[in-house]
Amino acid sequence: QVQFVESGGGLVQAGGSLRLSCAASGNTFRLNAIGWYRRAPGNQRELVVSISSGGSTTYADSVKGRFTISKDNTKNTWYLQMNSLKPEDTAVYYCNAVPLQNYAWGQGTQVTVSS
Repeated sequence: QVQFVESGGGLVQAGGSLRLSCAASGNTFRLNAIGWYRRAPGNQRELVVSISSGGSTTYADSVKGRFTISKDNTKNTWYLQMNSLKPEDTAVYYCNAVPLQNYAWGQGTQVTVSS
């Protein structure tokens, strides 16, 4: 099993920035790719960005050019730098494997962007 702990969310004005962190523990050697997912109120959880073990990244069109995913292999930690935030980015953000591997979801971290 792999456990995920997200942190770094908060309240920010539109146009602002936040940096999220995802710490993974357990059988992290099983991880091939990690993604940041988000769930906005009333919406389903969606994958917004992912990074493979080799460093290849994939971004949803809605965040391309504004969000950047990175990783620190020495710490089993992944980061999501979010710039030029918009109110529609408001959601609970989670990290997990890509594709999903039936690992439990962490508690997520709330990001709220005010207009």
